[in-house]
Amino acid sequence: MPEYEQAMRPEDITRLFVERSNAGDAAGVAALYEEDAVLAYPPGELTVGREAIRALWEKVLANAPRFESEPPLPTLTSGDIALTSTPPKDGAGARAQVVRRQPDGSWLRLLDQPEFVSATR
Repeated sequence: MPEYEQAMRPEDITRLFVERSNAGDAAGVAALYEEDAVLAYPPGELTVGREAIRALWEKVLANAPRFESEPPLPTLTSGDIALTSTPPKDGAGARAQVVRRQPDGSWLRLLDQPEFVSATR
C-alpha cells in the first residue's frame, strides 16, 4: 500500500478525503477508515470494513465525481474519540463522522454518515 499523509487532527480527514476522491484514489479514501469502520452508504445500506469501503469507492470514483471542501462545523472531542461534521451547501441535513485517535497519534474514521436529512425538513 502506498504511503499516505496521515490525518493528525480530526478535521484533516475531510480535506484528505476531498483530495483523494478528486484524484480517483479509492485505496487512499479507504485508508482514512479503520479496518472495521462502518459507512452508511449507499442510502439505506451499510458498508462495513475498509476493503468493502475501498470497493464501494472504486465504483463511485469511476464516474469521476468532483468534491469540494466545505467549512467544518466545530469538532467535538472526548479523549481519543471525536465527532466531525460539515453542513451541505443546500443547508439541509449534515454529514457526520466519528473518528478515533490511533496509537501513532493519527485519526481514522470509525463511523461515517455521509448525509442525513434533518427531521425538520
